[in-house]
Amino acid sequence: MKMNVLNKVSFFALLFLVGTQTIFCSDQRFKKITYEPVSYSPSKVIVKRADLTSVKLPEKPAIYAVFTTTAGDLVLELYDTAAPKTVQNFIDLAQGEKEFKTDKGSERRPFYDGLKFHRVIENFMAQGGCPRGDGTGGPGYQTEDEINGKALGLDKVKIKDAPQYQAQLQRAVLAEFKIQSRAEFEEKRTEVEKAYQEAMELPVLEVLHRVGYRYNEALPSKKALRGSLAMANAGPNTNGSQFFINQVDTPHLDGLHTVFGFLVSGYDVLDRIIEKGNLQTTIRKVVVIDKRQ
Repeated sequence: MKMNVLNKVSFFALLFLVGTQTIFCSDQRFKKITYEPVSYSPSKVIVKRADLTSVKLPEKPAIYAVFTTTAGDLVLELYDTAAPKTVQNFIDLAQGEKEFKTDKGSERRPFYDGLKFHRVIENFMAQGGCPRGDGTGGPGYQTEDEINGKALGLDKVKIKDAPQYQAQLQRAVLAEFKIQSRAEFEEKRTEVEKAYQEAMELPVLEVLHRVGYRYNEALPSKKALRGSLAMANAGPNTNGSQFFINQVDTPHLDGLHTVFGFLVSGYDVLDRIIEKGNLQTTIRKVVVIDKRQ
């Protein structure tokens, strides 16, 4: 399955996508809050290898990832306290400290070296980390999201005031009625439309929870802003190796993707990567520098 940052799906197209969803159902329909946070124990990020770089880094104590690409250098701060497990996975892959699977079998080497930015969209983002170059590849395993929905304010905003999440709302309503065809929708149209209006009063957090996203309440999660480094995925808890760097703010991605870093220098390089197009920029090397005290 392709790891996409965003898939826009029409209401009727969603009729065929909800068959495998399991959503809480009650007589109150969408008047009851079902959200519960998952348990989460933060961990300390360990940089196992001392890399070197000639690229100038900020004075701020932090962990930095330096991407040397054919378009120039990108320097990113890694959020070791906001998404420690995601950062650890990224570092271990980058430094060759973690085994991953390929079509040839299991390997252990710097994962990102030699890969391309395979999917770039102007006024959106640049995506990389796919060993196949088509968005379908990964390390052979999946990791869970690390997102605190409340830290992002998703519990304070009603879905009716957040049009960017309407596709998720539609998915939740259709799944509630177990609708899998247009005929089933037409048969239950009145009930569905009534439930849809009721659901408009729910917080965004509740709607995203109903379609499968699971949130903790321990991490200081970050919003998906311009410069954010986040995991690309194919839905809840399907992270692997693919990531994207935002060229612009993307509030429609808050709560859907784990943000685990931020671009501190190289915005002109990011623009150049996106201008060049898909598969035109290669990551020559990723080094990780631990400047924490």
